Amino acid sequence: MPSSTSSSELAADVAMAMAGDGGMATADRFERPGFVRLTASDRPGVAQPVPERDIPPQPWGRILLGALVLFLLLMAAWEWHWRAFGATPAYRNSDGAWTLQRRRIDHGEGDATVLLGSSRMLSDVQLPVWERLSGRRPIQLALEGTTPTVPLEQLADDPDFTGRLLVDITANLFRAGGAGGARVSAFKRYREEGPSQRIGQWLSMRLLEPYLAFYDPDFALARVVRRQAWPQRPGLAPRPAVRKLFVGTADRNNRLWDKLEHDPRYLAEVRDGWAKLNWQAPPPTPAEQAKLPRQREETLQRVVAAVAKLRARGVQVIFIRHPTVGPYAAFDNKTVPRADSWDLLLARTGAPGIHFEDYPELQGYWLPEWSHMAAADADRYTVALYRILEREHGWAPPSPAPR
Repeated sequence: MPSSTSSSELAADVAMAMAGDGGMATADRFERPGFVRLTASDRPGVAQPVPERDIPPQPWGRILLGALVLFLLLMAAWEWHWRAFGATPAYRNSDGAWTLQRRRIDHGEGDATVLLGSSRMLSDVQLPVWERLSGRRPIQLALEGTTPTVPLEQLADDPDFTGRLLVDITANLFRAGGAGGARVSAFKRYREEGPSQRIGQWLSMRLLEPYLAFYDPDFALARVVRRQAWPQRPGLAPRPAVRKLFVGTADRNNRLWDKLEHDPRYLAEVRDGWAKLNWQAPPPTPAEQAKLPRQREETLQRVVAAVAKLRARGVQVIFIRHPTVGPYAAFDNKTVPRADSWDLLLARTGAPGIHFEDYPELQGYWLPEWSHMAAADADRYTVALYRILEREHGWAPPSPAPR
């Protein structure tokens, strides 16, 4: 029996209406209009193909043109909105961009200086300043919110890497475990990147990123919606996201966004985000607390093993603790004391380290949101850090990069 929504009933209704009006059509010889699709009941005893859905004639050219104009208007409005907010076009710090820099070691720059760590290494050490001092630009492989354990192990297992290694150490290395962090997907991208991903990255860096201010993950519509002050469900803790902090170049040289220096409201929002993610966050559960000593020991063992491989191959490894101030520094020192983290790391690895608390020239810089340096201060800090490496660790300028 045909369903109440089948087109066979529609056909019968149309035929009856035509007959009632004196027309010659009957239900037996009714022909469907072109826009009514055929159904299984129209083909008894015949294998049923995919249903035919005839599309009535439409002014497709004008429809396409209207959709294109609407798209361009909406995109222009979105771009205008974020430029008015203070954004400018910048290169994205994507997994693909990280992979491009990592592949420089595979393509003949294995003797370069490599920077590992998290967001402080990413923003506090300025590649152009370093290049001016040393004659050669380092390879920036730091990833925000991510421990350096995995890339450290990858470099230890890579015989092509024979250069120098500066590794940023934060409390998160000991809190999150060896493989923890927000950007671990970059390591998988490097191992498994396919042709379509490479092409997509090439197109993005040449056609979109240099020209569009809104082309940043923080400005994506879905993330903007999540940031709104929605009512919280009972028993569900809020999950604050870190706002945009940096602007970058094609080779991942990042500076703190100057909006944090000039916009008190935005700075307060970022500071509030750090507080909710760290010292105002719910404390670890007893089960999580019980796992921490084992996670820290496993992390230390992995780092010790990787450093031993690198040093056996002649790679100079130096750890660095970049500055933090205010509540952020107090939180780190309380949750992961220096004696249980930094001092233990140097003792177990046997590698040298540079801790900002031990050097007056690495102190006194402006960190607007307590964790990353303002752009001008990062330039001065890079000079001071490089001079320490020269003076105490013999970091003379390396040979020029191969052409």
